[in-house]
Order: sequence, then C-alpha cells, then structure tokens
Amino acid sequence: MNVRVRYAPSPTGLQHIGSVRTALFNYFFARSQGGRFILRIEDTDRERLHPDALKDLYDTFSWLGIHWDEGPDVGGEYGPYVQSERSELYRKLAIDLVDRDKAYRCYCTPQRLEELRHHQEENKLAPGYDRKCRNLSQAEKDEFAAQGVPSVIRLKVPLEGSTVLEDMILGFIEHKNEDIAHDPVLLKSDGYPTYHLANVIDDHEMRITHIMRAQEWVPSGPLHILLYKAFGWEPPVYCHLPFVTGTDGRKLSKRHGATSIIEFRNGGYLADALINYISLLGWSFDDSREFFSVHDLETLFSLEKLNKSPAVFDYKKLEWFNGMYIRERSAEKLIKDIIPFMQQASLVADPPTEGQLVTLEAALPLARERLHFLTDAPTVLGFLFQEIETYSEVDAIPKKMDAAATVKVLDESMPLIAGLDEKSDEQLEEEFRRLAESMDTKLGNLLMPVRVAVTGSRVSPPLFASIRVLGKEVSLQRIQRLKEFLQKL
Repeated sequence: MNVRVRYAPSPTGLQHIGSVRTALFNYFFARSQGGRFILRIEDTDRERLHPDALKDLYDTFSWLGIHWDEGPDVGGEYGPYVQSERSELYRKLAIDLVDRDKAYRCYCTPQRLEELRHHQEENKLAPGYDRKCRNLSQAEKDEFAAQGVPSVIRLKVPLEGSTVLEDMILGFIEHKNEDIAHDPVLLKSDGYPTYHLANVIDDHEMRITHIMRAQEWVPSGPLHILLYKAFGWEPPVYCHLPFVTGTDGRKLSKRHGATSIIEFRNGGYLADALINYISLLGWSFDDSREFFSVHDLETLFSLEKLNKSPAVFDYKKLEWFNGMYIRERSAEKLIKDIIPFMQQASLVADPPTEGQLVTLEAALPLARERLHFLTDAPTVLGFLFQEIETYSEVDAIPKKMDAAATVKVLDESMPLIAGLDEKSDEQLEEEFRRLAESMDTKLGNLLMPVRVAVTGSRVSPPLFASIRVLGKEVSLQRIQRLKEFLQKL
C-alpha cells in the first residue's frame, strides 16, 4: 500500500501539544513507510478563523524542521489543499447524494429549529433534528424551491441497525444508528460544507490511506463511515490516538501550564527536545530507550507500538529532556540558539560583535551544565556582558561575618586573583584554602564575596574559570567596587 497520511488543522488557534503530536505521528509513519505526508487546511468554520493561526502553523513546523510533501505552500497532485478553495466539489457531491436518495434538502428555518430545541429541553426529550423534511413530497419540495426558500442538505442516517468503526488501537467500535446524530447537516445554506462532509470528501479525493487523529474524534467515526457508505467509497484505516493528560489525570489544558508550541519556543526549549518528548506521548519503541533523533523516529516509528492508555505530559520530565539536549548540542548550534535570548535581554548586539561571540564561545563550557532552558542564558552569562550596577549586602556578607570582615577577605583575595595567569584553577583554589586557614575561616567565606563581586550573584558558573573569561583586570575592578560599597555601610 502506498501510504498517504495527512495533518488537517483548522486555523482557529495556535498549534498546541496535542495537535502537533498528531502531526508528528502522521509524519513519522509516512517517513517510516516511504509514504507521503500531506498538510490540508480545514477552514470551513468561517466564524472561528483566527487571523494569526496560519502564520503560527507555518512558523511552528518550520521551527520544528518538519516538512510536508504536499500542501498549500508546496502544491501537489490532489490540490487545492485549502478547503475554502474546494467548495464547488463539496456542493457537487452533496447534491449527488440527494439525487441518489442518500441525503435530502431541509427547509426548516433557524426559528423552527430553535423552537424544537426548546421543546426538547422542556420535555426532557433527546436532542436532535426531528427529520421533518426527510419525507417531503415532490410537490412540497417543488413549492419550497419555487419560493426560493433557503435549504441545507442533511444525510439520511439509517433508522435501524448499527454502524461499526474499526480502529487499529481501539478495535471494533459499534454504534446504534439511532444514537448517531439525527440526520446531520452536510451542506449549509450558504453553500459551505460542514466539517464532516468536507473531511470525508477530501480524505477520499486526496487518496488518504490512514487517518491518525485524537480520540476525541471517535464519536464522529461512525458518522464518517456512514458517509463513506453513502458515497460508495472504501474508508481508510483509522487509528485514534490516546488522550494527553496532565499529571493529575485530567486532559491537558492551560491550567497545567504552557500548551502552545510558541510558548515552549519562547520559554527556551529546543525543538529536538520537544519533538523527542512529544513523540513518547503514546508511543514507545521498547521499555527502556528514551532518546530518539528525528532521523531515528523517521526510521523506527510504527503503529503497532502505539499505546491505548492516556499519555501523561510531565513538564518536569520535559525540562529534564531539554537540559539533556542542551548538554549534547554542539557549541556552534547552542550559541546560535542562545543569541536571540541574549539580545532580548540587551546583553549582546544584533548582530553580535566579534568580541561578544568570542566571549560566548569561551563561556559556553562553563554555562552549559547550568542551562535547563535557553532562557537561563542571560541570567547565567549576563555578568560577562554588562556591568554590575548594585550589590546586595545580604548576598555579599557571609553568615557570622560583618562588612569590615568581608572587606578584609576581599583585600586578602585580590593579590591571589592578580596572579591568576600563572596558576591553574587547582593551584589557585589551594592558595585560597591556605588563606582561609590563616584567617581562621571557611573557604566558602572567602570565595562567596569574591563570587558576588565578580558575577553579582551567589550562584554562578565556576568562579576561577569565570574570572578568566571576564578578565582579571575587570574582575579586580569589581572586587574593588564591592569593597567600596561595603566600606560605606
């Protein structure tokens, strides 16, 4: 079978974890089978269109490095790939269903439908259309047409029996036809198709072989099977993906934290880490392996290894993944990743100067282990690119010491820092250790004020290596400024 799969988002909002997982699973399946991955834009819900949604869609997948074989921007044999550009096809095939008595025109006004809904609610009746127009006589149809009464086209759902949806993960799902939506609208009075009609027609016309989508679409499955039968078409293979939940077991949503990909991108996540983690939400290669490159997934992904149970999205686990990917990333790539965040913090120029690039390259080995997110870079490396405007006495003065004692510590430390170039870090640490013993204090009580003076913080990359990157002259100037600050207290 020549595998053809699609990602068919509605441009009604930003790309989020659940939708991108669907896209990735389709993409990796296509690549693993030597098939085709198609992007289709389902924009028939005109009222809910979001003006920024399409840009976010293209930006997201460009950032992720995922590319489709056919789509609105690349073309293909079965286009157009935007549903609003395929309206004539939907109208033609909907009318064909009417001509073959598989569907019918409904002339009920919105007012009547609203009154019907109220009547059903007040009398605690099952909701749904009462099929008033299903068996109109030809004379009644002709009269409505002659008067120009607007109409929709509804599917004739069988009144008896049941419909079975076969799913690769969930098995056979049987629904009584009486429980399926009461003759749902296929074509609206404005000529636009509903989701169900356009979806089925496009999947058939675009030769889609497998449909991988979220389990929330399972209730629509039997209706889609009925549509395939009405048209006389063979349905594709269905595979409804497990739900994604938070660690509390509830469906993933904004209450759990970031869900849109742009939030993760702006939050300092690497695309490769996000792809790897998302791909494990409902799929596993074996019981132990966790790290997969995009190439690995393009080769190893299979539908047989999808899980039935809900997948848990754990932000802490994703943070761990991101940190691991940061540590494995090449220096060249990581510097490129970090630069936009350094620019946002006004720490480096746009473009960076040669000196700033040299400093970043020298500092990266010190900072890499301390980066959980790319957004950590300005905090960890900021002291190398800007002066420290103010000092905190709480940070600078060690416990059980006062300002005068801390000034003395800094005084005694400056000659050791001045001789930095002739010593290794180990030798310098040994000198500070001997100094601490001679001053009858702990090593930390010497190093902490120096660290605060040089970096502005109690937490920083390795101190001596940081001083080497910053330069001993600048470091000594900062130690002197902290001394002057403490002397005024």
